[in-house]
Amino acid sequence: MSSKVAASTAPATRLVLLRHGQTDWNVEGRFQGQLDVGLNDVGRSQARLAAPHVAALQPDALVSSNLSRASETASFVAAETGLVANLDERVQEINVGSWGGLTGFEMAERDPGFADALRSGRDFRRSPEGETADEVGVRMRMALTDIAGLHEGLTTVVVSHGLAIRMACGYLLGWDFAHSWQLGPMGNCAWSILVRTHDRPWRLEAYNRIAS
Repeated sequence: MSSKVAASTAPATRLVLLRHGQTDWNVEGRFQGQLDVGLNDVGRSQARLAAPHVAALQPDALVSSNLSRASETASFVAAETGLVANLDERVQEINVGSWGGLTGFEMAERDPGFADALRSGRDFRRSPEGETADEVGVRMRMALTDIAGLHEGLTTVVVSHGLAIRMACGYLLGWDFAHSWQLGPMGNCAWSILVRTHDRPWRLEAYNRIAS
């Protein structure tokens, strides 16, 4: 068998990127970033509903952000699959620094430039101590490339966060911030799927899929 034929028949590497369930701060529109805000009852119900759908994708490995809203979501997937979630701080949400706990309205009052950047689709640093979306995209691309490399030819579920997954999808596809931002926001407990075969780049197989 030629190497070309062997490569074409090699099993695909899949990443299933699952956002955590709802938190009270999601409902209130507060910046969570890397603050450890837990799931609410709705979030747990969402995770319980999503878990069998994710399990049906027959994952081989499970990785989660170490923030509790993600790790608790991962626990529902673990219960359905028998997998053990490996916690990885590299797939945390964007760091919003001193903006943590503030609403978008409060931020617009403090910094009108924030609201303008958000409306116009420009990237911006989330507080002087925080990250930009571009920095998150680079961080997520590096982390997920490493995770996928450890599970070549397998399906790995990664439980992460809304903006982090949004940027990850775009940056793994080779897009920049402006193109990645055109992807819609991820819903709570929605998942996206990226697939890579041995000799081809990543492709987006599904985005923002929600259990029904």
